[in-house]
Amino acid sequence: MKNITVLGSTGSIGTQTMDIVRGNPDLKAVAIAAGSNIVLLEKQIREFTPDIAVVYDEKKADELKKKVTDMPVRILSGMEGMLEAASYEKSDIVVTAMVGMIGIRPTIAAINAKKDIALANKETLVTAGHIIMPLAKERGVKILPVDSEHSAIFQSLNGENKESIESIILTASGGPFRGRKKSELDAVKVEDALKHPNWSMGRKITIDSATMVNKGLEVMEVRWLFDVPAEKIKVIVHPQSIIHSGVEFKDGAVIAQMGMPDMKLPIQYALFYPHRRYLNTKRLRLDELGSMTFEKPDMDTFKGLKLAFDAVDIGGSMPAVFNAANEKAVELFLDRRIGFNDIADIIEYAMSRHRMKNEPSVDEILETERETIEIIKEFKKE
Repeated sequence: MKNITVLGSTGSIGTQTMDIVRGNPDLKAVAIAAGSNIVLLEKQIREFTPDIAVVYDEKKADELKKKVTDMPVRILSGMEGMLEAASYEKSDIVVTAMVGMIGIRPTIAAINAKKDIALANKETLVTAGHIIMPLAKERGVKILPVDSEHSAIFQSLNGENKESIESIILTASGGPFRGRKKSELDAVKVEDALKHPNWSMGRKITIDSATMVNKGLEVMEVRWLFDVPAEKIKVIVHPQSIIHSGVEFKDGAVIAQMGMPDMKLPIQYALFYPHRRYLNTKRLRLDELGSMTFEKPDMDTFKGLKLAFDAVDIGGSMPAVFNAANEKAVELFLDRRIGFNDIADIIEYAMSRHRMKNEPSVDEILETERETIEIIKEFKKE
């Protein structure tokens, strides 16, 4: 039996992780956590009978306690509850599927408790990779990527010497606006941006895909996960999302991982690594696929991707600014208070006004987030 903790169990990655648990009797979710969705969390408690369930929203946690008095589960709340779930002694592996910088402290707690990490929380490595990766090495903890792209790179590197890497090939679908120019995106509505052509994801990540900021965040993750500089990371637009990413080696060989778009594959691979198990998913049939296409990303139209490479090159606290500015800008866009193209402009504005911190601590990273949100309040569209 492998015991797992799922932080963010009610979100897109979290619910798919629970599907994997449902299909594998030797997996047991001993601790689960959510932000505020106590309706789904209650259903998960009743189905999976975890020892611990955490609600970040303390008022919602009190509501949930009353609803599950008949269940043998401890209901915890806030960051203290998240940290306890992350370091729960019975857990073997922690799936970090929450969205936002809220994931940093629980991930550190899990690593300190010597739990392997199935990493789906981008912000942890984007903002604190310089803390997370050395700590994981010190504690002898595996960081197993759950994102389809990073899992593909991880799989492509199996049995290979990292010194032989020529470049990392990070594929992107291009999102719903591939091929359009910046002027054509001025009138984009929220509903348009939420229509991803290939993947089913949460609202925030879907918007990030439409702006290609998501790919920029993934570049930052690659830099830390695989210890490669930004100049060795190539972003390639591949609309069919069949090749999920790969590695080019010094001898010219390219090894890549292929498959139909389905997040359950990288989730299950991380949970059972290094073993593979049967997964009831649509199979890739190359003879039916016919063709695959590739193109360079348009970094003028999708300026957020270029800004991400700039943030990686600058380093220090700048990736935290990029991430925080994007989070706030996406929130404003989803609330229909700014336009689609304003998202990248807000990121650029925040980056240009940031006072750099080299090798920031967790407290400094979180302070950078607060400072960035204050800076954004001064943004005025030209």
